[in-house]
Parts: sequence; structure tokens; C-alpha cells
Amino acid sequence: MFQSIYRLLIELTNGKWTSDILHKFAKSKSSKRIIPSFAKTYKINQEEMEKPIGEYESLHQFFIRDLKEGTRKIDEDPLSAVSPVDSVIEEVGQIEADKTITVKGKVYSISEMLGSDEAMARYEQGTYMIFYLSPSHYHQIHSPVTGEIINQWTLGLKSYPVNKMGLQYGNYPLSKNYRKITEIRHNAGMAAVIKVGAMFVNSIETTHDGQKLEKGEQMAYFTFGSTVVLLFEKDSITLLPEITPPYHIKYGEKIGTLNVQS
Repeated sequence: MFQSIYRLLIELTNGKWTSDILHKFAKSKSSKRIIPSFAKTYKINQEEMEKPIGEYESLHQFFIRDLKEGTRKIDEDPLSAVSPVDSVIEEVGQIEADKTITVKGKVYSISEMLGSDEAMARYEQGTYMIFYLSPSHYHQIHSPVTGEIINQWTLGLKSYPVNKMGLQYGNYPLSKNYRKITEIRHNAGMAAVIKVGAMFVNSIETTHDGQKLEKGEQMAYFTFGSTVVLLFEKDSITLLPEITPPYHIKYGEKIGTLNVQS
């Protein structure tokens, strides 16, 4: 019963007109007035921000803010994979032989999430990780590995909540929300970076140029809270044993070691 009511309420408030209003307001100069209260509510670390809070002209500008140079360190181990975002790692595990993953009690089809049987086949029995970004987090997305972009595509229309309640009671948001997918070939195999839009605003902006990515290089940014799903091919990565969800992490920190064949 609660699940049905929850989905109905979200559907009623997630129409095109509500999304448009929120999007326009976030980019308007009038939204500047709420930035201080937003920062206070979400306890945002202003010492890390590139600019003083008063220099952001809209909530959108504030949300996609840069950090001061040197605030984050990219792990220097040439065989490491790193977190692509500041976030909470909510789930990690192995993709099942039937090409599914289980998140908050829901079984997700990797084929549906990727929208491609060809891509899905690459990740059978591989590793998945789910990174949740709340409104308090820095919202730029960085490459977890050094490699070459092989494919990029976009799926989905609307977006629904991807917080704990959304994952538990929502209508499979990780495989139905608006999302942008980037596949990267690295020196131990393939990885998929699935950038999942959040409720109201389907804003996932790609920022990198060319086909090459360096570990830690900016790829894109989100507007408002969202989620990144990482998929690695079978036997291509060994995750750090201390990563036990929920696990708080910042971008550039090591998540595992790539299993490069000698």
C-alpha cells in the first residue's frame, strides 16, 4: 500500500511543468537568495569551494561548483580505479549469471539498465558499484580509470528519486530514469559509467572532449542529487575489502585494483 501511494505522489509531482519550473528557477538570478540557506541546510563545506558563496549567481551555478585546486587527490597507483564522485557507496556486488543485480531488495536487469544486449554481455558476472549523491555533495563526475571512450548513449525520459526510499519503493529508477552511459576501455578490460538522473531535473551535462580519459578527469556534472552506477567486466577489478556499504567516499579515492594480465 505504501509503495503504491509513494509512486502516485511522485508521479503527480514529476510532470513536465513542475520540472520546467524548477529548472528555470534554479538557473534564475532570483534563486541566488536561497543559496545561503541551502548551504546551511545541507552543511556544505564552503572551505572547499572555488569561490566565496556570494559570487554564485544562481542555485544552478552553486550546485555545479568547482572545488579549490588541490582539494581532492587522485590516487597515484597506476593500477588503481578511483571513485568518480563524492558520494555514499550504497551497494557493491557481483552481477549474477542471469545478468541481474539486487539493490534494496529489487532485482534489476543489466540489459534494461544499459538498453543493449551487446553491452550487457560484457558485464555478466562482473562487478557493480552504486554511488549515491545527496544534494550536499559536490556534483561533478570524474573518470574512474584511464582509458578510451568506446561508446556513449542516452536512455530514459523522466527521472524519479534515487535516494534510499526511491530505490526501495520506486519503480526501478536505476533502469528507467533518464541516464547517460559511457563505456571506457582500460588496460584491464571494459567499464561502464552509468550516470542516472534525479527527480525533476534531467540534467546530466557531458564536459570532456575527445575519446581519451585520464583517471580523475572530469567527465560530466549533475544538477541536484543523483546516482552513478559503475560496472566492471568479470575478473577485471579487485575491490578494496574495507568498502562495506554504506561507505562515504570522495572522488579520486581508490576503490580497487585493476587486474591487468601480464
